[in-house]
Formats: sequence, structure tokens, C-alpha cells
Amino acid sequence: MNDLSLIQAMSTARLQELLQDMGYRVTHSEQNGQAQLLSAAQGIGFSVRPGNQAPAVGEFVDYTFACVLRVQGELPDTLVGRWNGSKRFARLSTQGDFLVMEMDVVVAGGVSGNHVRAMIELWDRLLQEFVLFLRQFAMMQADAAKADSDPEAAIAATPAEAAAAGTAA
Repeated sequence: MNDLSLIQAMSTARLQELLQDMGYRVTHSEQNGQAQLLSAAQGIGFSVRPGNQAPAVGEFVDYTFACVLRVQGELPDTLVGRWNGSKRFARLSTQGDFLVMEMDVVVAGGVSGNHVRAMIELWDRLLQEFVLFLRQFAMMQADAAKADSDPEAAIAATPAEAAAAGTAA
């Protein structure tokens, strides 16, 4: 990709080549008659779906990275809001039994090849943070469940007991 010329539109083939150049395994797929790219990072699968059609056939002016995870059990209402309140570039939503993280990338108006690569790197970083966020959430849920099942463990120690145990009350 020539970094001196601006990218005004993208094709799935061009995006696939760029992802592969950056070390991703990518396969081309179709879902409901629409082309998409499938890949993975951090052990988590994701798709890249073309957005709005560009004037040239087979090209688009934006695309969306999406990671869709099936939810087992109930998610508290605060989970999505906590993520969306702390992250600027990727949004989280629930769709039925799925937790969906998406990030839009716009090339309309012209962007450099470095910008497109930076957006892929940002997506990779957000996937890392998403996995960490979900793990931390799961640990908090497990701790809360443990406290609910053993009320005596949840009783605060007196200051003397806390000092003896080496913790602050």
C-alpha cells in the first residue's frame, strides 16, 4: 500500500491482503449474500463487514470489525454501560443471547495506509482489553456469589482481627 496516496475506498480483497500482511489469518466468507472477512486475534474470532458502497463496484467507504460472543447465563445491565462508558472506539451491545463488540472504520474522504493499519492495531488492542474486561467481570461475579453463599466470610473483621491478619479493615 502506497502511504503517499490516500485511500478513498476499500475492497474486501484489499482489506484481506492488508490483514494478512499484518500477520492475521483471514478467510473470505458470505453471510446472507454479503461478503465478509473472518479472522481471529487473542484467540477470539471476529468478522470484518463492508459498510456503505463506494462509487466503484466492489468497494466500500467504511467497514465494521465485530466480535460476537454467545452469553451463557444472565448479564447484569451494568456490564454494557461500564464498557461503553470507559471505551471510546468500540461499542458493546447485547443482541439476544449474544454480546457484540463493534468498531467502525471510515476511509471516506481519504486516509493513509498507515491510518488503516493503525485501526487494525487498535482493534487488536481493544480485543485484548475486552477479554481482560470479561475476565475481571467474571471474577467479580464469582466473588459476589461466594460472598452470597458464605455470609460469615462477608462479615467485616474488627480492626484488631484485620491487623492480626495483615489487612486493613
